[in-house]
Amino acid sequence: MKRRQFLQASGAGLALASTGCATIGGSAKPQVVVVGGGYGGATAAKYVRLWSGGGIDVTLIEPNASFISCPLSNLVLGGSKQLADVTIGYDALARHGVRIVRDSVQSIAAEKRTVTLAGGQTIAYDRLIVSPGIDFLWDQLPGMQKPGAQERILHAWKAGAQTTALRAQLEAMPDGGVYAMTIPAAPYRCPPGPYERACQVAHYFSQRKPKSKVLILDGNDDVVSKGALFKKIWQDRYGSIIEYRRGFKTVDIDASGRAAISELDDRVQADVLNVIPPQRAGAIAVQSGLANASGRWCTVDFVTFESTQAKNIHILGDAILAAPLMPKSAHMANQHAKVCAAAVVDLLNGRAPEPKPMLTNTCYSFVSDKDVIHVASVHAYDAEKKTLLVVPGSGGLSSAANALEGEYAMSWARNIWADTLG
Repeated sequence: MKRRQFLQASGAGLALASTGCATIGGSAKPQVVVVGGGYGGATAAKYVRLWSGGGIDVTLIEPNASFISCPLSNLVLGGSKQLADVTIGYDALARHGVRIVRDSVQSIAAEKRTVTLAGGQTIAYDRLIVSPGIDFLWDQLPGMQKPGAQERILHAWKAGAQTTALRAQLEAMPDGGVYAMTIPAAPYRCPPGPYERACQVAHYFSQRKPKSKVLILDGNDDVVSKGALFKKIWQDRYGSIIEYRRGFKTVDIDASGRAAISELDDRVQADVLNVIPPQRAGAIAVQSGLANASGRWCTVDFVTFESTQAKNIHILGDAILAAPLMPKSAHMANQHAKVCAAAVVDLLNGRAPEPKPMLTNTCYSFVSDKDVIHVASVHAYDAEKKTLLVVPGSGGLSSAANALEGEYAMSWARNIWADTLG
């Protein structure tokens, strides 16, 4: 498949699955409850409504008033975007007939098919879709559990208030200072995200604080995504700014001293310390026993994204134990959601879901305010292995960073935001 053909096929709208409109019998409509309004949950809520022709009632439970996109949020740190540029309301979902409840889920009763909200309300469902995102394993960084540590040392790995707060720390840092970022061992949300962040901060320093340094403390043995491209960019564009240290496994943080401590007791101090912690499925998935892979990730049937732990519950996005070479990305969460939405509509109509779903993925990384690199792939269901596998020869990787890919990346963002929330 040629790259141009792949890009045309791999837009946010593509997820090959059954999408026939439902005809629901009886007077009472089936009830689908969706937990979490991110890329996975919002897409699922929208498409269950669309593909059922309004024959299924959908309730989306989300505590935040607006959707804030993690993709492109690193540009806020680089200074070329504001948080408002990646913030979108949920109004369009309501126009599709999705009932939006601004609350969080406190518990799930799988046997009763109900969820109980923090506000005390109990909602019944026929099918539950859980897209809880990620939470952090703070117990693996003891110093971060001390009072005030998490307010002083930021992660900014959930786009929002911490994104603007980290930008403020960078702005306040004197020229000649050091920004250090710790990266956890994979898997974590958005594999290329930390390396893109390093580029964004380095770009800002090159423009405003040229004597400053970016220090990458990577808990992995090497760059886990687009490695050769990132390393070349660091050398060619940011050689005097970025220093990369692989195999730095952060095991503790001295928040008051702004220092990361490795398993070998190496101590690295910085003027601005940005700690990306180890991650697991969102809290509700863990509390409900859905995180059945080492208590950390959720296993699913990739034909329907139904949990292997609990019937009638589907799980999407970063929270799942991913298939081989499947990234925890926004594009992939959108694709999970469409396969799941089609399967839910089929199941509630007594039909067999599409047996061989196919998904696409594209991840763009901004290495300056305009220049971008990408990686793309196609994933098809293998019935024998019961998982999604990368299609041989599919996808591709940028040959070099360029501004044209920056235009593609912005188009991708506009398209997926419209597809998810429009």
